[in-house]
Amino acid sequence: MGAALAQSNTQAKGLRNIVSISSPIEKVATGFQFTEGPLWIADTQGKNGRLIFSDIPADTIFQYTPGSEKPTEFRKPSGNTNGNTLDLDGKVLCCEHSNRRVSRMEADGTVTPLAELYEGKRLNSPNDIVVRKDGSIYFTDPPYGIQKAQEELGFSGVYRIAPDKTLQLLVKDFVRPNGIALSPDEKKLYVNDTEKQHIRVFDIQPDGSIANGKVFAEMNSKEAGGADGMKVDVKGNVYSTGPGGVWIYDSKGQLLGKISPPEVSANIGWGGDDNKTLYMTAQTSLYRINLKIAGTRPNVRKKR
Repeated sequence: MGAALAQSNTQAKGLRNIVSISSPIEKVATGFQFTEGPLWIADTQGKNGRLIFSDIPADTIFQYTPGSEKPTEFRKPSGNTNGNTLDLDGKVLCCEHSNRRVSRMEADGTVTPLAELYEGKRLNSPNDIVVRKDGSIYFTDPPYGIQKAQEELGFSGVYRIAPDKTLQLLVKDFVRPNGIALSPDEKKLYVNDTEKQHIRVFDIQPDGSIANGKVFAEMNSKEAGGADGMKVDVKGNVYSTGPGGVWIYDSKGQLLGKISPPEVSANIGWGGDDNKTLYMTAQTSLYRINLKIAGTRPNVRKKR
């Protein structure tokens, strides 16, 4: 399958530095209900990796090992998990829609809740998640996984689970906060809003809170899809799923172009031994494309 790329004329060179016009978009697997939350898990040397990803309606997290015939079950039931990432110990953190919580999978397969309530009220349906090197866990909480009558908070927040396990509300003026990502130096936090079709950026303060929020980029398009999953590469380029595909911006918010798989992509994740393979979860299928720049990896402590 050939590549489907669109680029702005002024930034064509910037996009070519990221992806070759001849790089194919490959369909890895299909037959799912709605895929999300791609996460690459490898050993401490970055080798022997596999990709896990969520099928939200199927209440299952699947795992795919490159070269294998098809994905297999990783966790079921999954609490209708959406986004996934790793904590500092390499344990999988999940945003569980139906259980309305952020959880951690332990080595023995048991699941430990990390955040369920804010000021005594249940969270909406945690959506996506990222971990800073100090152990702070940042996540978004729109109500996509619940009915209107189930909402208790009355707002859609962005939260931080501090290293001491306390839950801190960072901001609540998003309409539908969704994708979330850190800059490579971890001084900035990016959050997109599906309803507003834009990405906002914040400065991370010494105490882990955020400040100076502003619009980083707009996604003005009538194509199918919305601002959803988001990742950053080691050069600081920001990748966000959006109308018509994966939108790629430089660190200043200038649109470089789009990668458009055959289906509307909901989320993206880096993978491969060199972390230069971009996996795209897109409705019923999982796709990938090889890039020229590596993505940032989750902050996992080296085991001694």
